[in-house]
Amino acid sequence: MPSSPSSLPTPVADATVAPETLALQRLYHWERTAPDRVLLTQPLGGGAVRDFTWAQAMDETRRMAAHLRSLGFEPGSRIAILSKNCAHWLLCDWAIWMAGHVSVPLYPTLAAGTIRQILEHSEAKLLFIGKLDGWDAMRPGIPAGLPCINTPLSPPTNGLLWDNIVKATAPLQGEPVRDGNELSTIMYTSGTTGNPKGVMHSFATFAWSTSSALKRLPEMEGDNVRILSYLPLAHVAERTIVEHCLLANSMHVYFAESLETFAADLQRARPTVLFSVPRLWVKFQQGVSAKMPPDKLKRLLRIPIVRGLVRKKILTALGLQDCQIAAGGAAPMPPALLKWYEDLGLPIIEVYGMTENCGVSHATLPGVQSPGTVGRPYDGVQSRLDPASGEIQMKSPGLMLGYYKEPVLTREAMTDDGWLRTGDKGQLDPQGNLRITGRVKDLFKTSKGKYVAPAPIEDKLVMNGAVEACVVTGANLGQPLGIVMLNADAIGRAGNAAHREAIEVSLTAHLAAINATLDPHERLDCLVVISEPWTVDNGFITPTFKVKRNRIEEVYGAMFEHWEGARRPVVWHAS
Repeated sequence: MPSSPSSLPTPVADATVAPETLALQRLYHWERTAPDRVLLTQPLGGGAVRDFTWAQAMDETRRMAAHLRSLGFEPGSRIAILSKNCAHWLLCDWAIWMAGHVSVPLYPTLAAGTIRQILEHSEAKLLFIGKLDGWDAMRPGIPAGLPCINTPLSPPTNGLLWDNIVKATAPLQGEPVRDGNELSTIMYTSGTTGNPKGVMHSFATFAWSTSSALKRLPEMEGDNVRILSYLPLAHVAERTIVEHCLLANSMHVYFAESLETFAADLQRARPTVLFSVPRLWVKFQQGVSAKMPPDKLKRLLRIPIVRGLVRKKILTALGLQDCQIAAGGAAPMPPALLKWYEDLGLPIIEVYGMTENCGVSHATLPGVQSPGTVGRPYDGVQSRLDPASGEIQMKSPGLMLGYYKEPVLTREAMTDDGWLRTGDKGQLDPQGNLRITGRVKDLFKTSKGKYVAPAPIEDKLVMNGAVEACVVTGANLGQPLGIVMLNADAIGRAGNAAHREAIEVSLTAHLAAINATLDPHERLDCLVVISEPWTVDNGFITPTFKVKRNRIEEVYGAMFEHWEGARRPVVWHAS
């Protein structure tokens, strides 16, 4: 049976928050106090955009909420959203809540089989279909008979049209609210292994977590806060930083149109806040390095009279000249990358969290660089390391209610005394900053009986201009090996023999430099160069760009010993 709000488990730590901080109350607050303030800017293609004021956004939200009410679904029914980030993603979510239901966001890159699994597991009563790429491949995942509503910018389907419903429906009146402990959303984790699990959060867990995060980042308060939203809103980080911080402080959210227009989207937004995963921060760096050799940039930044001009020119070219908060998360940030941005005058805050705690666990302090760490716990978060395994465990009022329909997995995720098992291994530095050393299950043992933690080595390995992503592996081999996926530029150059040789020389030197910093049992036997892209579609990475180790070993595992036996520092794998 589905979990109804009245039958949900009691949160491990009670998220008692003031009612006025809950999502729906925040919507009504801004509707009353700032009806003419622009909160959303949506690209429409060809350089055109549409701005939404609070009055306009709430008018559409109320009309759609009234339509959902008219369908007669049982209160607390699950309603799904399948869409890339756009203004109507948020309006769908708010209408679902206002109508008394529970939102189930889906990543807009999922395969049809996963879409079907989530829609059936959540028992979704209706699906909002929004802006998407690759709809034809996703379509078979929609169960027959499931009602669908198409938002603006969606691909053509047989669903009802948002605009038609809004025109024909009177707005829902009053200010219907939901109790803080009611289930608000089920977020299915992308996961690097196994099937997605439905993480249940209440209105209160998100309200508490947002409040705690904003205490650490006062720069996100005020009338001129701008953010570019492009990482999936189905992911907890974007959900907290964009949606719930918007509800808290009414910042201006700009949406990205596409990968091809990303640079123009950044220039339009000139964000004061930018959250990105490490892979994209690396891409920004590589773009700068392609136009200005790194050694030249270092020399210029050492000259006081030109340092400021160089910084301003580069940041303006990126659209980040107004950025006050630059943050990275979802995977460790290589210390060398953090140093590069610090030298550029844009220090990056590292944040650490997971879906199960609303993404709010640890963060470095603005202006206080702690390379290689994720800083200290947010206010109200308790953290500890398991003495036996080194696992990071935490507790806060922002913890999930549990996994939907999975009581056994919910119990396994918690310790007997109510702490969340993160699955990450960590250490504390003398200042109390948390250093993540890898996943508890990622450790592997070589044939020499020595354990290797791959994550710190991967942080170093990815810092090469030709490398897009990498994995360190090698259970039961004599020495670990590194598998590196080239970026698009390097793949193009590798077709030329001279350029290919230059890439190999660079990677050989990179390997030697890394091995010089490692203990003997950690040193990589070789680097294996992969030119086939690792994508969400072929199952190698998650929607947040985490490499799936089990997929790597499934596809390439049979070749590990062959690569090791080649006795060459760089091995090219033919796709």
